[in-house]
Amino acid sequence: MTERMTGAQSLVRALEHVGVDTVFGIPGGAILPAYDPLYDSTKVRHVLVRHEQGAGHAAEGYAQATGRVGVCMATSGPGATNLVTPIADAHMDSVPIVAITGQVASAAIGTDAFQEADISGITMPITKHNFLVTDPAEIPRTIAEAFHIASSGRPGPVLVDIAKDALQATTVFEWPPTLQLPGYRPVTRPHSKQIREAARLIVEASRPVLYVGGGVHKARASAELRTLAELTGIPVITTLMARGTFPDSHPLHLGMPGMHGSVAAVGALQRADLIIALGARFDDRVTGQLASFAPHAKVIHADIDPAEISKNRHADVPIVGDCREVLVDLAAAVKHEHNEGRRGDYDEWWALVGGYRSTYPLGFDEFADGSLAPQYVMERLSKLVGPDAYYVAGVGQHQMWAAQFIGYENPGSFINSGGLGTMGFAVPAAMGAKMGKPDATVWAIDGDGCFQMTNQELATCAIEGVPIKVAVINNGNLGMVRQWQTLFYDQRYSNTDLQTARRIPDFVKLAEAYGCVGLRCERPEDVDATIAKAMEINDVPVVVDFVVHQDAMVWPMVAAGTSNDDIKYARDMAPIWDSEE
Repeated sequence: MTERMTGAQSLVRALEHVGVDTVFGIPGGAILPAYDPLYDSTKVRHVLVRHEQGAGHAAEGYAQATGRVGVCMATSGPGATNLVTPIADAHMDSVPIVAITGQVASAAIGTDAFQEADISGITMPITKHNFLVTDPAEIPRTIAEAFHIASSGRPGPVLVDIAKDALQATTVFEWPPTLQLPGYRPVTRPHSKQIREAARLIVEASRPVLYVGGGVHKARASAELRTLAELTGIPVITTLMARGTFPDSHPLHLGMPGMHGSVAAVGALQRADLIIALGARFDDRVTGQLASFAPHAKVIHADIDPAEISKNRHADVPIVGDCREVLVDLAAAVKHEHNEGRRGDYDEWWALVGGYRSTYPLGFDEFADGSLAPQYVMERLSKLVGPDAYYVAGVGQHQMWAAQFIGYENPGSFINSGGLGTMGFAVPAAMGAKMGKPDATVWAIDGDGCFQMTNQELATCAIEGVPIKVAVINNGNLGMVRQWQTLFYDQRYSNTDLQTARRIPDFVKLAEAYGCVGLRCERPEDVDATIAKAMEINDVPVVVDFVVHQDAMVWPMVAAGTSNDDIKYARDMAPIWDSEE
């Protein structure tokens, strides 16, 4: 297919050919030529956001909910630099997005022209790859390559920066283009020798743990994970990015590991003699003090990104490959071991970790003054909304409570900012998720601090007809920072009081100003009715101001930089580990 058209027309045509149906963005001078043919496209819907950061997070939410590549678009200079945070967020959490930015005319590049920023240089460390396009003939191939790179191998963000004169010039559009990626060959098939060695370690182990990260969900391997877990009977833990990849209700599930993980999950990792890490990266929030993490464990580490293997913890059996293929092959190899009479005996191990699970369940304190506990809000949301909804969280206490007290049964049902920990993620990401899954119920779970960073996207939701529901967990403070000040800074609350107790702003009025329905709930006895009312409204966005106690804390907790053995399940309360260990 060849046809003469402008570079801008060729950009829009290429987006149509790669299957894009939604673009989140804001026009400006350098990208303006692309917006003219976009106006005529019947296949690509453009969503006019209120801030470029919102566009990037919306593209992430769309990608996380659908598994397709999310797309955002911005102009040069400040438009492009406002995308840096969501691009970094997508990079940390392996989210496939393509960010398209306009750039000043090629003759002006490097002259400090008006609204010029070297966005390719700025984002080089936080993109999987990026392109600067100055030749209009290269636009179709570049778009095809960008989408291929973003979605294959370990997913991630790709930036395409296009000079304004390339968008304005006339060119010949050719499709399909020939990709020119000579050095890009992601390995998906695991090595059979490594699989056999992993299976041998599994049947020989006495205290194995399946440590499941977000890569298993990215590989769409939830069913294969369940097959292996049930075949072996090995305890399963799911990281923050893998919540729902293995059902919370499954008897093999021990919960979430790490700084705010369950005692059972943290204790199991510390006492394991074998860790089977699947699509996980041994990050500091999981390991705590790295030197003291899982001191007796051998490690099988499977990941599609070879750079992650042995980066933080040495892998005794490294396996490079797609997690779905790894799990299929590993299950077959374990079956072979079973057929040969070699089978792991994990009864004593289950007696130990099962004891942790029953002795130290997740819990929370009620407040004597009758004020609302945020954990109770999560429990009721989980019960009344159910596991088929999408829950989208920002970062902080509300994120941890959402991870702990909502039951996740379906892969991908919990979307949050994990690696970068981006305040302001929830509202725009929920918008993107809802646009990708219009028939699903989508709840943004936000803190009053996070909510004030990107709540302007409620205007986008109202105008575009995207009826998300927002639960603002309003404790009047930057809650997680305040918790650290309580525990580690002698209760010196420096600059964490947001003054929302004075209702500045009043979130109900703010919601109404944005064309949404605003509700407020301050008492436990009103929670169910408030959630039910929010669930009845499906034509406009709903914001619920849940006013909770400012002293609610996230437990369990492993203090930063300390050993996971030092986990506290409540303030000054630590589990009693077995003496022989």
